[in-house]
Amino acid sequence: MTVVVWITEGSWPACVDAARAHTADGADIVLLHVTGHEVPAVAHGAFAGLLGRGHPERDPGTRLEHLADASAQDLLRAAAERLGRPCACLERGGRAEREVVAAAEGADLLVFARDGDRSRLGPKSLGPASRFVLDHAPCPVLLVWPEPAPGVATLPPEPPERGRPGNDVLR
Repeated sequence: MTVVVWITEGSWPACVDAARAHTADGADIVLLHVTGHEVPAVAHGAFAGLLGRGHPERDPGTRLEHLADASAQDLLRAAAERLGRPCACLERGGRAEREVVAAAEGADLLVFARDGDRSRLGPKSLGPASRFVLDHAPCPVLLVWPEPAPGVATLPPEPPERGRPGNDVLR
């Protein structure tokens, strides 16, 4: 069994704990982190367009790329330690949602955490990237709450049924 665990800042401990709790000891676990290229690209562009013509050694985008790589490696190392069993660590770059779906191809399970409004139950508890991954995952998904889930009292009210007595119906 191959399990891919999407590691993100802020929610990775819950994902690692879920993978440890819900997979067999012999499972092949891949800890996946995706680093976006957006921030370094903006810094590269701003530097080239405004400040840095002729001085590529001063480009802050390069420094941001190195910081992102180091941060990803630290995060994966911490996740592997928390997992406490053999695993592979995979760092990818690009659009997170597409990289996660691609990395999950051929996996038996994908584990990741809710990343939206976690104060109530419902679809808004998923951000755009995790919604994309949930909708397009090529394997079963284990979706976890990074902290205890809110109670069912946080569900939105039911919509009124159309056409039943006592409900407002436009005619």
